[in-house]
This record gives sequence, structure tokens and C-alpha cells, in this order.
Amino acid sequence: MFMSDISRFLEQDDSSGISGGGLPSRNQVPLEDTWDLTQLYASDEIWEEAFSQWEKKIPQYAEFRGKLADVDTLIAFLKFDLDFSREGEKVGAYAFLKTTQDVANSKYQEMRSRVMAAASRASQASSFMRPELLAIPEATWNAMLADPRLAPYQLMLERIARFRPHTLSEPEEKLLAMMSEMAASPRQIFGQLNNADLRFGTVKDENGNDVELTNGNFTVFLHSPDRNIRKNAFHQFYTAYDGHQNTFAATLEASVQRDNFFSKARNFENPLDAAMFIEEIPRGVYDNLIAGVHDALPTLYRYFEIRRRKMNIDDIHFYDTYVPIQSDIKTHHTWEQAVDLIIEALRPVGPEYCQILHDGLLMHRWSDRYENRGKQSGAFSAGTFDGLPYIMMNYKPDIIESVYTLAHEAGHSMHSWYSSHNQPFQYYDYPIFLAEIASTFNEQLLTRYLLKTADSDRQRAWLLNRQIDAIRATIFRQTMFAEFEKVIHDALLAGQPLTVDRFRGVYGELLKQYFGPNFVIDEELSLECFRIPHFYRAFYVYKYATGLAAAIALSERVVHGGEQERRDYFSFLKAGCSRLPIDILKGAGVDMTKPDAVQSAMKLFAENVEELEQLI
Repeated sequence: MFMSDISRFLEQDDSSGISGGGLPSRNQVPLEDTWDLTQLYASDEIWEEAFSQWEKKIPQYAEFRGKLADVDTLIAFLKFDLDFSREGEKVGAYAFLKTTQDVANSKYQEMRSRVMAAASRASQASSFMRPELLAIPEATWNAMLADPRLAPYQLMLERIARFRPHTLSEPEEKLLAMMSEMAASPRQIFGQLNNADLRFGTVKDENGNDVELTNGNFTVFLHSPDRNIRKNAFHQFYTAYDGHQNTFAATLEASVQRDNFFSKARNFENPLDAAMFIEEIPRGVYDNLIAGVHDALPTLYRYFEIRRRKMNIDDIHFYDTYVPIQSDIKTHHTWEQAVDLIIEALRPVGPEYCQILHDGLLMHRWSDRYENRGKQSGAFSAGTFDGLPYIMMNYKPDIIESVYTLAHEAGHSMHSWYSSHNQPFQYYDYPIFLAEIASTFNEQLLTRYLLKTADSDRQRAWLLNRQIDAIRATIFRQTMFAEFEKVIHDALLAGQPLTVDRFRGVYGELLKQYFGPNFVIDEELSLECFRIPHFYRAFYVYKYATGLAAAIALSERVVHGGEQERRDYFSFLKAGCSRLPIDILKGAGVDMTKPDAVQSAMKLFAENVEELEQLI
């Protein structure tokens, strides 16, 4: 059980970029701008002692081998395993968070590697658990579950029982556990090639200066109002991928081969069915998403035409889709002002939520706020059971996206806060399918508040443009990614080799379908299929799209509802993984097995496009 509890820390991609020169070193950052990791361990020395004691417990798993059919022993094992996992989450979280503060700090890289190695050994040591439990005759199993002492673990055990048709013998399970590090190789190779070895050269910025082009600043150039800068950055960026496309294709094929191997090994028909089964999500959710987005593509085509027309360009390319149509609107929010703005926007959720978040962001040091030299780029929330719901930011006062990012990560952290305060450890960690809902829910309320308080039609149009592009990027684009993943996995299962031409051909056809007949698809754009990190962790991206669709439906429900609708939303935040994900969401008022939520999101998209066209 342990690996599933800690993997979200160990598998984070910390190589997407680091902050560079002209910034303070880590020891120069004011304490109040950093997160409070003492809530996990007061010092590195105390962490070392805790890690040592935790690691020494791994051999104790052997004491339970062959004895789990006895209820008393099973209870003792479950308590041991949960305690071990809980401490493992702490040591893993501390090492990971320390690593992100300064990725060049070899001490913390080593600490994280030690946790990963120990976690792999723990996974192997405990690999007997599932096959041993599932070898218990069903009548005996049912009699055991009737024992009231197992009530706190009932759902855990029922979830294990689901895997009876997909669990192998103990030696086979041990072999699969031993393969965990090797199975991560495609993703690791991709990360090294994409983030360390690729060089993109330099491009000129708006001031005529030569600037190194990187994965980290590519989208910055795509946001440039100067079309020549956008165009040059786009073509130069993909030249690097063109030069390594065979290596990328082999790496992606290896990733798909791995997915197919593990799904076959566990008696699933295909990797998509395996992924949906593991996450307890009906397959229809995936198919409904693709069908609902296909129905809305004409509205997306209409938006691209509006964008082309209002930007005064003869034809529209991919590099014309990131820059705001109105790019001259400036904003400035200090950290404190951003927090106040977010709190005002979240008032419909209620005073308790707002007070907890306000104090966490301003008083209790939930967040590591600003850039420092060597800090990991981007942002994330890392909720823990025993520590704080930590938020890593690289906040920039002059960029509205920083405010949105803070609202987004705060949604994750409040989800973690409520689940950890209302569920026992074994049920507090909500599944990925639900994870993107609370975060994008906050973004929806922020947009609603900003639109309500906009002081001009021009500012309102700018906000609508941002909302449209957010839906386009999160629902349309991620659904296209999800469809690509399905097609390439099906192709390999059908015996079709996944060559460079096959990957680019499939992706190119999807680009034509999703961007429409009047959109110019540059030949290089099909190389994009090799640079999306999530393709090396298949069947993940659809959850971004379903998450935003559910968040739009929930935000509408809370804003236009009353106390009951708010209580329903809090039931979602507090539930963790204590029920089926679909049922948790149904309890909040959204049924993702039906097309309603996706259709509601597409309706909002169409309304935003209509109003934007009228305003500009």
C-alpha cells in the first residue's frame, strides 16, 4: 500500500526548469516567504533519524507473510502498514519539498533518492499482501469482513477484492514490483533528453536581444505581441525535436509497450481499461468526454476565426493562439493583494473556508512564495496528512496568471486540508480524478468575480479571452491528447508498429480535426506529440478535462444555490477517497457518467465566445 501513498512526491517531475541568475540564493530568502517544513520535521538531523527508523521497519513485513487469513494478524498487519505508510509520506514529502527549494543541492537530491530506493524495497517486501489476501477462499473472506474489528478497513479490503481477477501469484507479484524502477525508464529518458540534452539556440526578444530558447520560456515567446518573434521561436523550437525525433519515437513506443505489457500481465483487455479500473472510473466517462468535445468543435473553429480577424492576420497558425487578443492590459498584485482578491472571489463558498485559506497563505506559511536561485520552476500543491497543505509558487506580481495559479494551488491545498481533517489516513488522499476539481473550481470563482468587478468592456473582453483560452487549453487540448493516447495504444495492440511516421501521422490528423479547416497546421506541429510529458504516463490528461468540466458545473451550482449546495460541495472536499470517486462527485451534485457536465462546460465556452465577439 505504501507506494501509492508516497508516489505523488517521488514521481514529481522536478526537471522542467530551474530559476537562474539575478535571484537571491536560498539562504537569502526571508523566512516569512518560505513554507514551514518544521511541521514535518524540525531539522534535517531529525529527518535523518526518522528516515533511519522508518527504513529499519521494512523487514518487519516478513513477519506477516503467510498469516493474513487470521483476522487478528490481518488487523495487526493493516495497522503496521498504515503506520509505515504514514511515516513514509512524511519522510518522502520532506525530502521532495527540500529538493524543490534548490534542485542543485546534492544533499537533498540524495535524500530523495534514498527515500525512492527504500520505497522500492518496501514495495517488494509487502508484495505478498495482495496475492495472499486474494488467495483466501471467498466464503472465508466474506466471514472475515463481517468481523466488526475490520470495519475501519472495510473499503480498503473491498478495493483489494476488486483486483481478484487481476492479481497474480506471489512470486509473479514480486517480479512486477521489482520492475517498478525499470518501468519508469521511458519517462526518465524522456525527461533527460527533453530537459537536459536538447538545445534550442537563441532567438531575439522584443528589444532585439539574443535570448536562449528553452522549454521553460517557449510559451513566453508564444505570448509575444510581435508575430515575427512568435513565429521564429516556434520554428526554431521544433527544429530541435526534428533532429531527435527517432529517439523520441523509440522512447514513446517503449512507454506504450510498457503500458500494454502491464495491462496484459494483469488480465486487462487494454491499458485504457486497466487505468479506468484502477481508478474506479467507468469507461464511459472517457468516451463521453471525447464525444462531447467533438460536438463543440464548430464553436472552437468560430473562436479561431474571431481571433484571426481581430488580430488582423490573413491566416492563423498555432503560434497565434497564445497571445491575448488584447495584449496591452497590465495588472499588478502584491502577494497580500492577490490573497485578498482570491478570498473575495471565494466568498460564495462560505466564511470558514475563506478564513482558513487566508490564515494559511498569510500567517501559517503554507506557501513558498517567490523565486530563488536554483528553485524548481512552476507551481504545485503537496498536501500531507501530518504536515501543512504545502504550496510551491514562483509568484510574479505583474502577471495575472500568478494570481490564477495561486487560486488554483490553494484549491488543491484546501481539498487536502478538509480531507485530512475529516478522514483517517487510509481514506484522506483523494484520487487524481477528483484532484483537478477543487483547484479549477477556485479559478472559476476568481474569473466570475473579476468579470463582475471589471471597470470597462475592454477589461471584460480581456478576461473573457483568458477564460476561453483556459477552457480551450484544459478541455479541448487535453481531450485531443487523451484521444491520441487511446489511438496509439490501440494501434500497438492491433500489431501496427509505432514509428516516427505513425506517431506524427496520427497526431497530424487530430490537429486537423481539433483546429478546423481554416487553421494552418505547420508541418513541425506534429512533432508536439513527442514533447508532452504526460504521454509518458498514459491516460492521465483526460482528468484535467473532466476536472474542469465538473468544476464549472459545481461553481455554477454553488453560486446560484443556497446552503444545501454549499454543504454538498464541502462533502466533496471532506470525502478524500472514502467512497467511489464517481459517487463522491455525485454527492456534490455532478454525475460524470452522463454528458451533462461536459455539455455545460461547452455551453459556457459558447456563451463566452459570443460575448467576446460582441465586445471586440
